[in-house]
Amino acid sequence: MEYIRLSPEIEREIIRRDGEPLKTLRRDMSRDRATAQRPAYIRDVEKILNHPYYNRYSDKTQVFSFYKNDDITRRGLHVQLVSRIARNIGRLLGLDCDLIEAIALGHDLGHTPFGHAGERFLNEIYHRRTGLYFRHNIHSVRVLDDIFRLNISLNVLSGILCHNGELELGEYRPRPLSGFDEFDALVAAARRDPAAADALVPNTLEGCVVRVSDIIAYVGKDRQDAERAGIRRDEGDYNARFINNIVVNLVENSFGKDYLKMEDKYFHLLSGGKRDNYESIYGLPELSGRYDREVRPLFEQLYDYLLADLANDGGLVRRHHINYVNRRRRYYGADEPYEKTTPPDDIVTDYIASMTDDYFIDLCARLFDGKIKYVGYFDGLDN
Repeated sequence: MEYIRLSPEIEREIIRRDGEPLKTLRRDMSRDRATAQRPAYIRDVEKILNHPYYNRYSDKTQVFSFYKNDDITRRGLHVQLVSRIARNIGRLLGLDCDLIEAIALGHDLGHTPFGHAGERFLNEIYHRRTGLYFRHNIHSVRVLDDIFRLNISLNVLSGILCHNGELELGEYRPRPLSGFDEFDALVAAARRDPAAADALVPNTLEGCVVRVSDIIAYVGKDRQDAERAGIRRDEGDYNARFINNIVVNLVENSFGKDYLKMEDKYFHLLSGGKRDNYESIYGLPELSGRYDREVRPLFEQLYDYLLADLANDGGLVRRHHINYVNRRRRYYGADEPYEKTTPPDDIVTDYIASMTDDYFIDLCARLFDGKIKYVGYFDGLDN
């Protein structure tokens, strides 16, 4: 079936109404031309929504891994919440909400199974073997720009690379980016040096909006999930008030400016809420201790097994990862086989990072009887 296009008459009317489609910098400027039907950032949004790994958000941990509970947030809901909050701020500030949506929906594509604990464990192994660092924001760019080569625009990639939701600021000022050569240098430096990764700043105000929205989205929501998991008391409408008040103050202090700012009172509300979560949720032994005892050894075992498998012609890795990537790369126009230019440690790291929690556990159970006990739906109930 061939692609059909809008008639020239309708396209002209849309352009008359909305203006000429925005041109944005991509690695291959001969492809993905902006049109009235698919402007630049809408094209990126659709590429991300249809990305092979986007579905996997639904079974990746946000914070709480050990619960069979459909009311606890998974990463798929988190990225939607970030997108919604960020687009609302962007609309009020008159920013490009399509650019915001693309950054928000793609910002966690590189996240590992088992959330930040899984990211920490994979980073320890990867750094020990290569001297480089694994961070999910850097890996999200790798997923879109290197593994699958989707020709995503520079502004979207910058927002994803620099979204670090662990570093809150009272003021966010975008830092101009000259092009892909500078962007690639930033990525390379961030892989070598954690300080360089922490210093990353988005090149657009839209990227800054997503960065602060990432924190706004999870602070109160994680408290709701902690209550549902039975490890923290219910705080009523805290999350709704928290989101509303931070957003209102941010817009009040940023409207008409080329940077984002919030008053000290609300910056302390943001940073204090996050700090309190670390003390009363993320650092609790029943949560962090289980990750260390049960999940860390499985990451070590699985990494070693997959590396050995790859050295021995890579039967499992080839069937379940390499072949899948190559089929999709060809669809996106990349002829070069993925494994030809990818070192073994990167192949194994790419594969593990792409896994959902359930896939990771099923694979570990199949290979070496690795299991994790979940709190079931009916545990603790009489009937």
